[in-house]
Amino acid sequence: MRKFLVVLDDSRECLNAMRFAAMRARKTNGGVEILSIIPPEEFQHWIGVGDIMRQEARERIEAHFEVFAKWMRDRQGIDPELVIREGELVTEILSQVNEDPNVGVLVLGAGTDKGGPGPLVTQLARASGTLPIPITIVPGDLSKERLEAIT
Repeated sequence: MRKFLVVLDDSRECLNAMRFAAMRARKTNGGVEILSIIPPEEFQHWIGVGDIMRQEARERIEAHFEVFAKWMRDRQGIDPELVIREGELVTEILSQVNEDPNVGVLVLGAGTDKGGPGPLVTQLARASGTLPIPITIVPGDLSKERLEAIT
């Protein structure tokens, strides 16, 4: 089964990327893999404190994931899977794409700020020529109705 890989973060545009991935997965009989990355600088403390912080970060991610997963299950009939990695954002996304042969499309949400689509979209666009899969960039300000119409 082809999976749509979406990055879970706290950005506003993440919501549209999630919606798009779930809608496309439903219409193409695919799946959704949600990737969240814990940056390494969060754990530059004593070992015991770093372990507690790592666990707390995982719990926050899992709670955030459950919000999207419930919507995907209830509205789209898609049961997404969660992958949590630790490291640098772009490096870990590229590693996940290369390590999971079932990932068929990377879905990113583009920011709506005047500064451009955001650092993640900009950095991954630079690497897009060497990726084994296409990237879909979803505008962050598309309405739910427009997303439904184009998926």
